[in-house]
Amino acid sequence: MKKKSICKFIVSGLLVAAPLVGMAQSVCGNKPWSVRMAESEMARCPESWQLDFQTCLKWDYCHGLELQSMLDVYDAYGDKKFFDYAVAYADTMIHKDGSIVTYKLDEYNIDRLNSGKMLFRIYEQTKDEKYKKALDLLRSQLDTHPRNADGGLWHKKIYENQMWLDGLYMGQPFYAEYAYRNSRVGDYADIINQFVTVARHCYDPKTDLYRHACDVSKREKWADKATGQSQHCWGRAMGWYAMACVDVLDFIPEHEAGRDSVIAILNKLAAQIKRTQDSQTGVWYQVIDRSGDEGNYLESSCSTMFVYTLLKALRKGYICPSYMAVARKGYEGILRQFIEVDDKGLVSITNACAVAGLGGKPTYRTGDYNYYITEKIRSNDAKAVAPFIMASLEWERLFQKGGCGSACK
Repeated sequence: MKKKSICKFIVSGLLVAAPLVGMAQSVCGNKPWSVRMAESEMARCPESWQLDFQTCLKWDYCHGLELQSMLDVYDAYGDKKFFDYAVAYADTMIHKDGSIVTYKLDEYNIDRLNSGKMLFRIYEQTKDEKYKKALDLLRSQLDTHPRNADGGLWHKKIYENQMWLDGLYMGQPFYAEYAYRNSRVGDYADIINQFVTVARHCYDPKTDLYRHACDVSKREKWADKATGQSQHCWGRAMGWYAMACVDVLDFIPEHEAGRDSVIAILNKLAAQIKRTQDSQTGVWYQVIDRSGDEGNYLESSCSTMFVYTLLKALRKGYICPSYMAVARKGYEGILRQFIEVDDKGLVSITNACAVAGLGGKPTYRTGDYNYYITEKIRSNDAKAVAPFIMASLEWERLFQKGGCGSACK
């Protein structure tokens, strides 16, 4: 009862306060796209817990995704307001003892680990021990998280025996950074195994693509009875997997056995991204294995994720330089297809799938083609906003060295 009253109060405050703050702000068009998008989100969501259309406090992967990207903007351009905005969420959600509002370890939801990534930098700069305690709490989930016989982490406790491509991004970069910062060298083999295992379970040789997920037990209605795989290659799932590969490599030492397996998967993903890029627009479809089919649409979250992955992989030297043409066409396509700017300079990104999953209750998600193309589409979804910021930062690092100078101040 108390929780409902708190949410009601928050909603009431949003209805009154948020539009007024948003209306009062504008964004300078001379700044880099990464800064303009980050500032636009801050105008739309004056309080960082409001990100991703939230009306109640929630420890959610989308907050971590966006705030991590804003910390990247802070690192690139030095404007402390982006750091403070991320800290505000962390302070709102984390108690002195390290416990986290709405986080329940025993749910064993791999999504909940993603927001932990931003705490590494916040703890490093603030030295507030509550952040270290929260990091330790999140890491402890992996010690007892349910697994398949081959060691693959379940996506959630309620999704028995299932590995989703999404989960690799949610769990592994956090797992790897914790291992790196705490000298847990024995964890690297397990981290690498997650990438290899999900590749084995989700790769479809008929289409040469990765399916969204696999139920190893082959019991779910959405799972193929022979392979356990879901029916389609969902663009964003492949985007999550690709970003997981390129980000986790930041923390796995070069000499670590099996690291080359992650790079090999990344190169396979890069080839798939190149092959499925829409030749006219330069971006990608919601359902990759049905690109161009009736009802399918060009989708912004997977497009931004793919471009971010390619640009970072190029900068790091993981993929052939020839992929620059794909990345350039993709980034320019994103600007043409999805980016809109209003009369106050606020930047929006359109055509993002709000959510897509498999199974569950009360409405069972079958994962057929019609399901993916009829889920809600919206603008300024966190899953498109953050990868756009991240892709833009990579683009700016490669092509606009020196950044925006005084224009960012």
